[in-house]
Amino acid sequence: MNKQTNPIWAYVIFIGIALGVGGLAAALNAGQFQMPELTRPPLSPPGWLFFVVWTVLYTLMGVSAARVWLTGSPAVSDALFVWATQLVVNFLWTIFYFRFRALLLSFFWLLFLLALVWLMVVRFRRIDRRAGNLQIPYLIWLGFAGYLNFATWLLNR
Repeated sequence: MNKQTNPIWAYVIFIGIALGVGGLAAALNAGQFQMPELTRPPLSPPGWLFFVVWTVLYTLMGVSAARVWLTGSPAVSDALFVWATQLVVNFLWTIFYFRFRALLLSFFWLLFLLALVWLMVVRFRRIDRRAGNLQIPYLIWLGFAGYLNFATWLLNR
């Protein structure tokens, strides 16, 4: 663990960054989430569930990033670069999907996000196994989101 840092502050900062990105994306897309004009695919969850799931996932992103940062490993900067990059790509997906309704572009962007998150898991696990494992729910949710995204495009093209 990085001896110069109070671990609580590391968790507060990284969780705050992750939740902040998610909150900013939600704020910029306010009113765009319902999309009543689109046919939804089978297994589409109720809207409130997305808020709950994403809050948990962003929190886990922050916890795992803090764990990695606190190790003081020489590989921290590369791992956190991937973490920050996937946050930006995640943020942009919400803009493409909800604001612009670019469903097919959003699907391919989501595949790019999945690859980045997989890379993040690999890099985090090399530094702190638990930090990497905390991202497995994110990967699973992105896989489900990929199904929803592609199926929505298919049903509405």
